[in-house]
Amino acid sequence: GHERFIRNMLCGVAGIDFVLLAVAADDGIMPQTREHLAILDLLAVAAGAVAVTKTDRVDAGRVGAVTAEAANLLAATALAGAPVFPVSAATGAGVDALRAHLAAAARAWSPPPARGAFRLAVDRCFHIHGAGIVATGTVFAGRAAAGDELVLQSDGARLRVRGLHADNRAAAEARPGQRCALNIAGQGVTRTVAARGDWIVAPGGAGPVSRLDARLRVLASERRALAHWTPVHVHLGAAETTGRIALLEGRELAPGGRGLAQLRLDRPLGACHGDRFILRDQSARRTIGGGHVIDIHPPRRGRARPARLAALASMDAPDPARALAALLASLAEGVELDAFRRARNLTGAEAEAVFAAVPHRRVDGGEDARAFAPAHWRRWREAALANLAAWHRTSPASPGLPEGRLLAGSGLRAAAGLGPALARELAAEGAVARHGSLVRLPDHDAAPASGDARLWPRIEMLLERAGRVPPTVHELAAALAVDARRIERLLASSARRRGLARVGSNRFFRRAPLRDLAAVAERLAAESPTGRFGVRAFRDRAGIGRNLAIDVLEHFDAVKLTRRIGDGREIVRPLAQVFGPGQDGGDGTARGKESHPGGAPGLQIR
Repeated sequence: GHERFIRNMLCGVAGIDFVLLAVAADDGIMPQTREHLAILDLLAVAAGAVAVTKTDRVDAGRVGAVTAEAANLLAATALAGAPVFPVSAATGAGVDALRAHLAAAARAWSPPPARGAFRLAVDRCFHIHGAGIVATGTVFAGRAAAGDELVLQSDGARLRVRGLHADNRAAAEARPGQRCALNIAGQGVTRTVAARGDWIVAPGGAGPVSRLDARLRVLASERRALAHWTPVHVHLGAAETTGRIALLEGRELAPGGRGLAQLRLDRPLGACHGDRFILRDQSARRTIGGGHVIDIHPPRRGRARPARLAALASMDAPDPARALAALLASLAEGVELDAFRRARNLTGAEAEAVFAAVPHRRVDGGEDARAFAPAHWRRWREAALANLAAWHRTSPASPGLPEGRLLAGSGLRAAAGLGPALARELAAEGAVARHGSLVRLPDHDAAPASGDARLWPRIEMLLERAGRVPPTVHELAAALAVDARRIERLLASSARRRGLARVGSNRFFRRAPLRDLAAVAERLAAESPTGRFGVRAFRDRAGIGRNLAIDVLEHFDAVKLTRRIGDGREIVRPLAQVFGPGQDGGDGTARGKESHPGGAPGLQIR
């Protein structure tokens, strides 16, 4: 086709497996023919044939010359060796041979496996009377069937598949390689809900991205090198946008050269690992190169550092298990598993199979899980324990190290959130003990400061009299005429020995009243039809203020007595497992000493 049709060709060609390239015998190889062939080569289309048409208009010598020219042109591309068929639509010469070849190719073709989460590149969206909204496009991965819940990637709108056609026939499911029409419904779904360039995908995948790292190839036909930060038009799937090329291995890429680059897009596009793209010049008049996506979650800084380039080389492996193994070996800070799943467009089952095949240490849970190569994990573990031991030596009166600083003195560069995740894992192993956000070695006892022992009887009396509402640190300090910082240090360092728990930022609870409040939460959950209760109900039943109620419930979340779900909470472990057996009355209130629901007024000590 002519140059003005290149955009339409780019929209449709991304999903094809076999190409029939037409070359007129009278005109010969035209510039648009070369550009179409270059695009096919960049997209790695390796199956096809050439039809040399209009042979009735020229002599046999001209037909032979054009046939040879076409074969030579294909020799340097993925279509090298494809058969060339001289044909005439007017006389029918050669048409039967071409038809037989296409039929044989169709019989030999088998659809690609339906791997990955569902992805459909939308090229049209319209309304059909009596059916509703229909979106058409090419299926790139996965499968979908009537009744499935899907997502419009551009804005996250939820869609339901009412029915579908594949390759112009009603079908039970859509699979990779098919031209597909989805009859979709959903809240706010109209004919304008999707447009060319959108993606309809399975829930839980990556959203549109405005930066992606890729391996790039510049066409050998370019007259000059591609410079860093060159403005370009980017075509991926059915989408097109402008952007710039940030080269990662130098300031320019010579014609015919290959290298790593980052695409900075002016409009976010849907993409995942392995997607192929085409680059055209700033005026969108010629194709200058293309490549494939490696990573859709590039870091904001250090895009061209040697460690980052090594990570990209690891991620470039087509097999996800090999890529994950190489990535774990190259990244001491570990790999975010859910980001890896989304970038590779893996289903949950596929991702777990990949993770199971690669030795690693997984920390944290759910969507925040991070994996480490065993050697790197041992290094982090040893660094954290050594740092914690050094902290205890230099600060013997401290009850522990904040988990966010667990690796602060190690000299290692840690990913954000690694300290708390490491603290949780080490606590689960029994290698450290955690109290709130503080971490200590199991055998560490904070040394009491001089004179603090005389304060304890007075503090304990005030806490015992206060019941369910213990005084704040500042209230204790005022009552005892002692500096508040000294009181806080004393309480924090001796809380474990004294059976106290820090709740919120400025209160310490004795075990009995905290267990009493836990019993209140347990009863509220048991009385609720849904098994859940809110802050207001807990506040009213416990007879305490709202702010304290929130602090207490957050403490219960931290010790895994409760779990927050929306605005409510539910019990996840029995009270006895969290607080141990207690001498309770029928309602869970501690016996033997009076429990004051409102706290003790007047904290004077005589």
